[in-house]
Order: sequence, then structure tokens, then C-alpha cells
Amino acid sequence: MEHFIDQTQLDVAAFEALVQSTTNAEELPQAERIVSGIPLYRASHALDCLADPQRRRTLLDEWHHCLLDGPGVLAITGMMERTTVDRASESFLALIEAERGHGQQGDHFAAPGANDRLWNAFQKHGEADPDGFVDYYANPVLALVAEAWLGPGYQITSQVNVVKPGGRAQLPHRDYHLGFLSEAQALGYPLSLQVASQHLTLQGAVAHDDMPLESGPTQLLPHSQRYPEGYLAYRDPAFQQVFARHRVQLPLTRGDGLFFNPALFHAAGDNDSQDLRRMANLLQISSAFGRAMESVDNTRLVRAGFPALKARFQRDGWTAAIRAGVTALAEAYPFPANLDRTPPQGGLAPQSQCELLTQALDEDWDADRLDLALDRMAQDRRA
Repeated sequence: MEHFIDQTQLDVAAFEALVQSTTNAEELPQAERIVSGIPLYRASHALDCLADPQRRRTLLDEWHHCLLDGPGVLAITGMMERTTVDRASESFLALIEAERGHGQQGDHFAAPGANDRLWNAFQKHGEADPDGFVDYYANPVLALVAEAWLGPGYQITSQVNVVKPGGRAQLPHRDYHLGFLSEAQALGYPLSLQVASQHLTLQGAVAHDDMPLESGPTQLLPHSQRYPEGYLAYRDPAFQQVFARHRVQLPLTRGDGLFFNPALFHAAGDNDSQDLRRMANLLQISSAFGRAMESVDNTRLVRAGFPALKARFQRDGWTAAIRAGVTALAEAYPFPANLDRTPPQGGLAPQSQCELLTQALDEDWDADRLDLALDRMAQDRRA
């Protein structure tokens, strides 16, 4: 078996057969019903399970199975009280309006002005309305589904997306981590790491408006998370055609939660309504294991090591040793990022510190110019 793969190993026929799998209701007995291959669970049932350790564990196990080996997606009806959701919506809309006057970016996949996006909504919400924030996130059902996929010790981030009437659909894709990297970058990771990356994040959305089908709720391709090579496949037109043939949509009611494996092929839908706004709080809940063992100040390391690295680069050029030195000194990964200050340009990720150091060597920067760029990057990354 090859561990470093490329597009020649993709098998669209196998993928299409996989996504035509039937969601087995017998494997998900606690679901209230299954709609378009997606199991729906009642929040009240999950709350009932919390009081009994065995029932709680059984539900955790079922949800994990659903996200890993089942359809890869589940919905929780009535997860949030509508009064809590409405109060949060008021905060989100006020924050969006305040940022509009400061030239903040709109949605990351639509033309400017078509939709609205609130980056780092989690922190902004908590600072703008602490009581409402606590009501919103002190939610045992949200905590339970996060624990089902990630175990304890997770960290929540969120972005609010508002899709207006006429808003167009996204292309199908996978999500964070590898889904935010370019195809060339994804090729650098062995298949085992591509598969493992799905275990580091739970994708979720809380509906802040009623979302009938005409408003364009998320297009989902159940069972697609089970295709190991999917992080290389989702950009392929043949796989996108399979998505178009088999994708489903689930109408949601204000306060419902939708959660899915980040490796699931999905895309925001077309809002074909005349007057329906579609607002969702998009949750990216991260594993506690996405951490290094020690804290390292890479900025100080880059400053200290740049003269020696530059001297070797001027002597030898881009050798394997120089590239290894860049990766050792600098942060290779562009996240976590402050996406208000460093919105993705020409992709889904901002510039990494490694890419900045590479630019400095290529363009023969002096130490003072690098210092200024490092200071600016550090400032831009702060929340």
C-alpha cells in the first residue's frame, strides 16, 4: 500500500458506490427518525440520557459511530431555546453592522455584499453580551455531541454566516484542517494523516433562522467521509458531479443543531427564496490534542536564526537542508489566525510564518525588514 498518494489513486466509481450506502436505522436506534439518510435526534432525549451514566455512554457511542462509520452527519432538533438563539442573533447582527462601517470582509465564498460573515463570533459574542453568551454555550447537548466526537477538553470557535436571498451555492468541499490547504499542500501529507485529521475537529451549525429548502440549507453527501482519499478528490470535477447527483439537504428550524465529520463533502446551498435570510452560527470545535508539548516562541527563533540561515541560503540556494531549517525555525501552519486581520487571499488560509521566512530569503530581505514583517504578523494574529 502506498502512503503518499496522488490523484492517480482516485477512484470515482468506488466513491459513487460508497455514497449510495443506506443509513442503517438499526445501527442508530436512538434517532427519532431518518430523513434523506440523516438521523435526527431530539434534544430532550439527549438530556434524559445525561442522568444515567450508561445511557449517556450509549448515546456517545452511537453518535461517534454515526459520525465515523455511518452517514457522517446528524441533526439535533430543539438543541437551543429560541429565545436564546434570538438574543444571540441580535448580538451577531449588531456586530456585523458595526464592522460594516470599518471595511470588514464579507462572506468568504460570495461576492462582496452578497452575504455577511462575522469572524471570531465566539469571542465577540462573549464580550458583547456575556449573559447571553453563557446562556448560549452552557448547553449540555452541545457539550455532549462535542464529547462524542472529540472527547473532553475541546475548544470552541465559531463564525456567523448570513446568506441573503439570491445567495449562490458553494462548490462541494471538505473542511478544516486539510480542507483549508491547497491541493499541493495536501499532497504532502501521508494518507494516514489525511484520514486522522478528521478526528481533530467537529463541524457544527446552529440554525438562527428557519431554513426551508428554498433558503438553501447546507448540501450534504452522507457517507462521503468514509472515502480515505477525499481531501485530494473534492476538487476533481468528476467527484463534484457525483456530489451533484447524490447530495441531500435537510430543512432546519431555528434552534436546531447540525453536526458533521469535517471530511464529509458538503456545500452551502442556493438561497432561491424571495425574502428568506439564512443565518447560522458555524461551529468549529477542536480536539484538545491539537497542541505541542511545550510552548515555543517561533518569532524569537526566526529572528535569532535568520542571519545564519540567510548566509547558508546565499551560499547554497534552496537545498533540502535550507528548507528543513525554515520549517524548524518558523511556524509551518497558518492557524489559529485572526481572520478579521488576515482574511484568506487566493485560498482558504492566510500566510504562514514559514511562508514569510521563505519570502524573506527569496527576496533578500535584511533583518530590519524581516523584524517589521514579523511584528506585523504577530499583531495580526492576536485575537
